Amino acid sequence: MGKGKAVKALLYTLCITMSLFFLMPVYVMIVTSLKPLDQVTLADMWKLPTEIDFSSYVTAFTKLAPNFMNSLYLVIPATLLSALLGSLNGYVLSKWKFKGADTIFTFILFGMFIPYQSILIPMIQFLREIGLYNSIPGLIFVHVVYGIPITTLMFRNFYSAIPDEMIESAKIDGAGFLRIFRYIMIPLSITGFVVVAIWQFTNIWNEFLFAVTITTSDQQPIMVALQNLSGSQIVQWNVQMAGALLAALPTLLVYIFLGKYFVRGLLAGSVKG
Repeated sequence: MGKGKAVKALLYTLCITMSLFFLMPVYVMIVTSLKPLDQVTLADMWKLPTEIDFSSYVTAFTKLAPNFMNSLYLVIPATLLSALLGSLNGYVLSKWKFKGADTIFTFILFGMFIPYQSILIPMIQFLREIGLYNSIPGLIFVHVVYGIPITTLMFRNFYSAIPDEMIESAKIDGAGFLRIFRYIMIPLSITGFVVVAIWQFTNIWNEFLFAVTITTSDQQPIMVALQNLSGSQIVQWNVQMAGALLAALPTLLVYIFLGKYFVRGLLAGSVKG
């Protein structure tokens, strides 16, 4: 075996080993979720179930279904709104340069580095004042605002790759701000929208801190309900694992069906710079 083949075989072995190591928790989750509760023990967590039992999935789905819908009501409009606002900001800051545009862009980016914990108390007080506390619209508002910096950065860098001559030609033909955005920028930035949508969908769906502090009871998204699924006396680990897999399913499906567009968007430079 040549030196090149030996190195290649070593790299493949290393990658496979690391992949298996990374997938070990997933294996434990799946195996545990398929066991009845009396078979769930720490000593036997690596063993396959003696019989396949889907009752934990039925229980988890029954308990999580309302909160699953809350997450859908939250993540879909929040993702669409933050992507739209980010695209408008990126369009203005990349193609309609004005005095102070770079300074405004810098201040917008500062929002990416503000820790969630530092603004929780004033944010909750503000939401109470405007009547959006303990509501899905309140969570949508928070995630849209917090998503503007990263979506603006993504779209600004994506639009910067579009030739300025195209915009100038449209202006000469009499097209205005919104017309150029609708008929030129949006069709050219579909991959950018896909990247931003996947990014925002994943972050909002998996977010816990805002959800647990802003909403209570029947308004809580699925990630908060998943934490409450453990109970107070006996933890039904099979139900807990089944609930975690069900909660992760939407983001998994998004990456399965849209992953190639996500990678294509990354390679196109939508998050470069």
